[in-house]
This record gives sequence, structure tokens and C-alpha cells, in this order.
Amino acid sequence: MSGAMDQAAETVGRATGADEYSEGGEVSLRGLVTLAGVYAGGVGAFAWRTRASGRQLPERVPPLDLLLMGVATYRSSRLLTKDKVTSFLRAPFTRRAGSLHGAEVMDEPRGHGLHRSVGELLACPFCVAMWVASGLTMGYVAAPRATRLVVSCLSTVAVSDWLQYAWSLTQQKAED
Repeated sequence: MSGAMDQAAETVGRATGADEYSEGGEVSLRGLVTLAGVYAGGVGAFAWRTRASGRQLPERVPPLDLLLMGVATYRSSRLLTKDKVTSFLRAPFTRRAGSLHGAEVMDEPRGHGLHRSVGELLACPFCVAMWVASGLTMGYVAAPRATRLVVSCLSTVAVSDWLQYAWSLTQQKAED
């Protein structure tokens, strides 16, 4: 499979003029193709396994579950890409570029090729959100009760974060 992805990445590189795509060659189209292949392969394998097991997909997702999964995706993507406590996950692929509000940090990708592409993914909450949402959706199909419990916890943390920021704003206004 690695050979096929390498060949696809090389074809994309030739067809798109990857060398001219970005200044300084900082964007690795090969790395991005590899990550897209891993993502699509994982989702495809899950779909195949689900179908082979005879498990039925939910007919619909109730609005409350959708809301909880959305808030949990938001919180999880921030946790993975911005929280200090998960820096050890990003450190092999990123470097610290600064601090944000609260316990959040700003990391930037480093390295070249696939290494840099992973860094770009891990430094971007919007990019990671798709992976997280897909994982939560797969969990919702495979183990809905457990997934509801996890997304309820993550959603509670997100609401708590928002309340912490709201409290901080009221304190700043009271001091002014």
C-alpha cells in the first residue's frame, strides 16, 4: 500500500507542479496525499468492517447528539492542537511559536515532507476537527452509549472553558 501511495503522491506532484506550489517548498503535497490516503483508508476500512458485521447505520442522528458531538469535536481539536498538556504529542512535528490565552499555545510545523504535513495537521484545530469528528461518528456507530458518554464529558469541558473565559471578561470589565 505504501508503494501505491508513493506513486499517487509522485503523480500528484508532477501533475500539480508541486515544486512551484508554495514559496520555499514548505507545502508537501506528497505528505498531504499520504495523510489523505491514511484518512480515507481508515474511514473505508471502518465502513467495510461495519457492513461486513451486519451492523445497521443509524437512520438519523438526534439533534442533541449532533450538538454534543459538535461541541466535543471542537473541544477535542483544541485539546490536541493547542493545549499545553498535549504538547508532547505535537513536539516531534512542531515547534512552540508562542502562548495564547489560558493554557493554550501556538505551535508551528517543522521539518519536510510527511513530517511537516503531520506538523501542519497537529497545529491546526480546523484540520484535526475532521479527523476527530470522523472518529466520534465511527464511535457513535460502533458504541453509541459509550460515545455519548465521552462526547458529554468533552462538551461539559467546553462549556466550562467558555464560562471561565466569560468570568475572566467580567473581572476585566469590573477592574476597568
